[in-house]
Amino acid sequence: MATDPTDADTSLALASAPVRAGAPAKPAVALPRLAGLFAGRRLPGLRVAAHPKAGRVALATLLICTAIIVVFAATGDNVLVPRSYLDVPGWQSGPLHPLVKWLPRSYTLLSYGFSLLMVVMLIAYAVLLGSVRTVSMRSIAGFVLLAHALILLSPQLQLSDVWNYLGYARLGALHHLNPYTHTMLAEMHDPVYRFASWHNLSSPYGPLFTALTYPLSFVPLPVAYWAVKVGTLLASLGFVAVVWRCATLLGRDPRYAVTFVAANPVYLMYAMAGFHNDFFMLLPATGAIVLVLSQRDRRAGAVLMLAVAVKFTAVILLPFLLLAARPARRRRAILIGAALGALPLIALDLALFGVSLPNLSQQSTLLTGFSFPQVVGLAIGIGGGTPGLLRLATVGVVLTVALLMWRGGDWISRAGWATVALIASLSWLMPWYAIWVLPLAVLGTSLRLRRVALALTVYVLLTFIPSTAIWLSNHGINPLNTAVGQASSSLAQKLSR
Repeated sequence: MATDPTDADTSLALASAPVRAGAPAKPAVALPRLAGLFAGRRLPGLRVAAHPKAGRVALATLLICTAIIVVFAATGDNVLVPRSYLDVPGWQSGPLHPLVKWLPRSYTLLSYGFSLLMVVMLIAYAVLLGSVRTVSMRSIAGFVLLAHALILLSPQLQLSDVWNYLGYARLGALHHLNPYTHTMLAEMHDPVYRFASWHNLSSPYGPLFTALTYPLSFVPLPVAYWAVKVGTLLASLGFVAVVWRCATLLGRDPRYAVTFVAANPVYLMYAMAGFHNDFFMLLPATGAIVLVLSQRDRRAGAVLMLAVAVKFTAVILLPFLLLAARPARRRRAILIGAALGALPLIALDLALFGVSLPNLSQQSTLLTGFSFPQVVGLAIGIGGGTPGLLRLATVGVVLTVALLMWRGGDWISRAGWATVALIASLSWLMPWYAIWVLPLAVLGTSLRLRRVALALTVYVLLTFIPSTAIWLSNHGINPLNTAVGQASSSLAQKLSR
């Protein structure tokens, strides 16, 4: 990776002295300034962030935009809610539906309105990062809780992963078919089938997460749907709390850490509002960092295995936990803990699913129009993310991890750079994948990594908002309109039929 993963701007680093948990915000605490993130660039608008009320106005703006999106999503059949054309039941639209169903649902209005609000949220997020020193931890905690409460009232946005979770759970628990060897086509008459999207794809989700969803098959579908929503947001709250704990253990002011993660518009409106299972991976993965910082190494290894059993990508953190654990006896403790933690998970996997594994192979061949391999493939004239380029990207991740292990710098930042390399290698890039790197970027000392994390946020937001797709379509531009892209689109259609 060309970017030096070892850089740390000590003059702009987070506070080096420990911050007592629960201590009130103090202006004397050193925080990364927004100007520092963009040093050497003329940004006259940064004067706005210096206003005493800028932080609170930014928090209010984020909440207002979130509330507007939630209200319009709750109207029923609309572009914000996937597959809502299938006569959305009231229990999916949420408790606000009877109050707001009269609001306009125009495709154009909601597409451009959502896009505009996301850009406004992005600006408010930037202002908040620059003025967080003026905001108390109590205000930030209140924002986090209120944002979660608002989003709980919303139906799932953008994608139908909630229904896929329930579809695979019901396939295994109710229909007694292995979700790793069968597809949802085998449960065509199940009520969840019409809401799910990957009808002809065996489950790509980790065995622990799949097992946790099995009990939801034995309750009414509305109860299961809301249980997934509540459970996901509780996991998100737990994750944010662990980020706060990490910051205090590292002697950093937790205000910046929490806002960097939980006020991110992609975190709010794509990860949270989509009710994605990434939080069930991020919670134990970040928990493993806390345990290493607390020198509870066996537990750290065991807890990391929980994350790996939800999403295998979490394994990328393991070599960096070993790097952090010194002397050698601590490394052995992490490996022993990982082995002991993996044993019951393997036993659970074998008992429920046999020797079959999550279907990552098919999904890893699909392309999204703005995934980095696709964009690079188009730029160099080979038609997009060809199989050869994807293999090269995978090799690049391995080499990046090896290089990061050898080079200097703090281990959390190096784990963050490895995660960036992983995201850059993915052919199937979804916007909420950007949140994987946020805790590592804000907890590490690398200023460049924080810049890259913010740039990634801007990139996925601007490439995935509906107005971008409309503009490209109106101008006859389709990043997947090549032989490689069309093959991927055909496979995606086949898997969703």
